[in-house]
Amino acid sequence: MKDAINIYVKQDNGEQITLEAPLDMNLSVMEVLKAHEFPIQAVCGGMAICATCHVEVLESGELPEMNDDEAYMLETLPHATDSSRLSCQLRVNEEMEGLVVRIMPEA
Repeated sequence: MKDAINIYVKQDNGEQITLEAPLDMNLSVMEVLKAHEFPIQAVCGGMAICATCHVEVLESGELPEMNDDEAYMLETLPHATDSSRLSCQLRVNEEMEGLVVRIMPEA
């Protein structure tokens, strides 16, 4: 079993930044982004009630199914797309190797 996976953050200028996400800490993608000092507010601390960790998934392996709370929050966002997710609801796992996200602007 691997110790970590790579997650990529696509910047507005087209640059793609590689982040190493450990598999043994049960972190969310939001926590990985915050640890690498990306501008994720995560006001609610990962409870899926503020949507300040909104990302667009550009490429992914298998992601967990979206729950009703996440779907509701995403419906309220002006910048949401069909591939939007709340990064707090995505727990890092081996199937996410190669995940590419773009941090979405706040409302």
